[in-house]
Amino acid sequence: MLFDVRSRAIRAVEAFALAAVLALSAGCRAGGTQAPSAAPSPAGPVLYDPSRDLGALFAAVERSALFPDSKTFVDAMPLIAPAALAAEYARSHDKPGFDLGTFVARNFILPVELPPVVRTGVGESMEEHVRSLWPVLTREAAPESAALSTLIPLPRPYVVPGGRFREVYYWDSYFTMLGLAADGRLDLVRDMLDDFAYLVRRFGHVPNGNRTYYLSRSQPPFLAAMVALVAGATDTGEALPYLDVLETEHAFWMDGEAGATPAAPVRRVVRLPDGAVLNRYWDDRADPRPESFRQDAALAERVPASRRAALFRNVRATAESGWDFSSRWMRDPRDLRTLETTDIAPLDLNCLLYQEERLIAALRGRRGRPGDAEVARRFAAVAERRRRVLLAVAWDSASGWFDDVRWRTGERIATRPTLAAVVPLYVGLADSAEAWAVAARLERDFLRPGGLVTSLVASGQQWDAPNGWAPLEWMAVAGLRRYGENALADTISSRWLALDRHVFRATGRMMEKYDVEDVSRRAGGGEYPAQDGFGWTNGVAEALLAGPPTAGSSSGPE
Repeated sequence: MLFDVRSRAIRAVEAFALAAVLALSAGCRAGGTQAPSAAPSPAGPVLYDPSRDLGALFAAVERSALFPDSKTFVDAMPLIAPAALAAEYARSHDKPGFDLGTFVARNFILPVELPPVVRTGVGESMEEHVRSLWPVLTREAAPESAALSTLIPLPRPYVVPGGRFREVYYWDSYFTMLGLAADGRLDLVRDMLDDFAYLVRRFGHVPNGNRTYYLSRSQPPFLAAMVALVAGATDTGEALPYLDVLETEHAFWMDGEAGATPAAPVRRVVRLPDGAVLNRYWDDRADPRPESFRQDAALAERVPASRRAALFRNVRATAESGWDFSSRWMRDPRDLRTLETTDIAPLDLNCLLYQEERLIAALRGRRGRPGDAEVARRFAAVAERRRRVLLAVAWDSASGWFDDVRWRTGERIATRPTLAAVVPLYVGLADSAEAWAVAARLERDFLRPGGLVTSLVASGQQWDAPNGWAPLEWMAVAGLRRYGENALADTISSRWLALDRHVFRATGRMMEKYDVEDVSRRAGGGEYPAQDGFGWTNGVAEALLAGPPTAGSSSGPE
């Protein structure tokens, strides 16, 4: 009975999207260095930002390596007003006997990191372990308070990834929600969607995570997929209350479109040489990330001062991409100083915006208020225009692959192929011939003993070979099934789940990422040790075990 419920749930909710919701409206088929425009101002009291409010104390702590992880200090809570702490530090840090560690210990409450979450018993299966993790990783709703913290309280419960990731993360959460839905926890799925809706209504976008230091950037926009998840699992009409949220998020990504030119992009909007509009990843700040201050500051010391703002902007834009870091974004795959993220129109971002535009068109068509039909037509046209642009500039029939694009020149970045190429299949943007070609190349070049490898470059970065990541495995499997490539989808799914089980049996843990080339090794790379917990790995494992949707349950290629 449990398996039957889980299978029905995952087939309904993924809708991969949007099949159930899009069916509501059959007619709706479908940088620069300039100063960014102002981001929406947070409502309510001014939020605590350690990099701004602690003055020289912040940089002193982060540069001292008092904590191995820069994120520890920005997640700490000051016991008194930050201005008072900054003043006290300024008065006392040069005096004999001053000890920075003692000062911090006396004036801050440090965050508590969960210990490794390991299996509770010898006979516990991986599935039982994952289900036991949901309450461990769930954080309860918290009302607004005057407490000084970088954590932004949310009105409903939510699931965190685990380890150093003590807050909710945007794109992680969609894949976590898939597993929750498969396990019958639609209550928590809806709670998390409502939390993201709250963030959009308050800040104008979904931040990277619910921390103040993440407010200047977002992450890959999976909000439309989340809405479809809830609507597909309950009733398609359940999507309508989120229409305003989807349109607000879309406006965030398109802010500045009217003023963007091929020579002068605006925030996340770029124009190709022929005037076509696409999007890029961006961040509204151009300084070190507070949560990775020491790494960013050290990297900046290796470039001329005149280039540091651009470097910080690219580092932050890469963090918005979720692929931090990868050879995908670097002209020299071995050198982070060559990041060119803001010069790239990423394939996955533009596919996800295409998905959101189609959903908005469908929901406007369903609602039927005065003016909705015209707005529906406009969004359907925008989605179709984006699809045609992507097929024209990102698809290469000779290689059978989708690539990211340098928007300044319209050049495909064919020398750095990655699994981002599965996202056009996942959202239904490709045609059948293109999907077949991508499937053939996936099997030839990317399939490994443990699933699909993220890229073909072993750069030492975590979003490169030999690593595999749950969200990419899921989108590949779901996208292939959408186009009837079921044999390859089954192979990828079975290899990935076998790797999950192998590592679980060996360690008792679910990991953030995996080495898919040598299943005996632990995945590496990145700015921090490999984390366990782990939200999206748990979610994708449960979703795959429940059974991905069949080709007939999706909207299919158009």
